[in-house]
Formats: sequence, structure tokens, C-alpha cells
Amino acid sequence: MTAREPEAAPVSEADATRERPRRGLPNPSGDERKSKAIERALAQEEGRYRLRDLKRAHAREAKHYVNCPLDYDTKMRLQKAGFDNDIKMTVIIKAAIDQFLRDNGY
Repeated sequence: MTAREPEAAPVSEADATRERPRRGLPNPSGDERKSKAIERALAQEEGRYRLRDLKRAHAREAKHYVNCPLDYDTKMRLQKAGFDNDIKMTVIIKAAIDQFLRDNGY
């Protein structure tokens, strides 16, 4: 069995050539278009400035890594302290370095 498609209604020539009234949006004047374009450009420029400032702030706060070798026992103690206190090893190291520098006047 095949499904039947509904038959299209015949279109007369009069219907096909008849113009339909257009109900489009009103065209803004040249001044309105210019002012909208200026507003849009200013908003985009402001967005670019905000993004640039955000990137600069992020770069100022960027992390600077220090690579230092630890002996096995020190590393195991650090790992155990981090696990027991539920804190990352990097936080412990950072706090220890900060304390050392404050105690020595840096």
C-alpha cells in the first residue's frame, strides 16, 4: 500500500500575478542607521577594552612555578601531611616558603 499525497489546489493566473501588499518593517532614516551603527561600534570597542583589561589582570596574577628536587623522605612527609590535612602539597609548600621569607625579613 502506498500513501496518497493530498492534491494541491489549482492556482489561477490571476492569483499568481496579483501583488500582495507588503507589510515590512519601516526603513529607518539615514541618521537613525548612522546612530545605531555608532552605538554598536562603541559597544564593541568597550567589549574589546574590557577583554584586554581582563587579560592583563590575568597575566599579572599568573602563576610562576619553581622547580626544586626533594629527597624521598621529605617528599613522603609532605605527601602524608597533605593527605592527613586534606590539603594540596603545593599549598603547604607555598605557606612554608612564605613563612620562611617573612621570618627572614623578605
